[in-house]
Amino acid sequence: MKRVVLVNGVPASGKSTVARALSDAQGWPLLTLDTIKEAFFEHLGTGDRDYNRLLGKASYQAIFALVADFPDSVTVVVDAWFGFQPAEVLEKHLARAGISRIAEIWCHAPAEIIGERYRARLAERHSGHLGASYIPELIELAGRARPLGHYPLFDVDTTRRFDLAALAEWLAEALRD
Repeated sequence: MKRVVLVNGVPASGKSTVARALSDAQGWPLLTLDTIKEAFFEHLGTGDRDYNRLLGKASYQAIFALVADFPDSVTVVVDAWFGFQPAEVLEKHLARAGISRIAEIWCHAPAEIIGERYRARLAERHSGHLGASYIPELIELAGRARPLGHYPLFDVDTTRRFDLAALAEWLAEALRD
């Protein structure tokens, strides 16, 4: 029975930090949208915003194509902003990958903090990602973004230290057969 932990939140919400800590603590594979997207940037080049979104959609599909090939006993951590596509797209990917248990971790922070985080990491990010001109839109998005709401949900305010042990305990119950 394949299990997936969807670590969700807008860009700069802290989801990569949470996802990495969880993956390291549990020994579960971690697949991140940015890792795949950046590999595409390296081989296919960068472009405008529409091209960026196209590679984002391809990366999203690639994640679940990889999970489909994983053993049935696996639990995978997936780090992505799941709100950039219709929920039906995610549902189809999950079904094709053979995932039977799903839990969501919702990472968030105040919109202004998300904008500050995004600005602070611009110099470290791959040039194919959206730049500083995206920050006002991101701040607005962060103010209205919500979790998927279809799966067991663990809420993480990333302005505070989160309890990894409590998260692991919650996941053991949420993903139990």
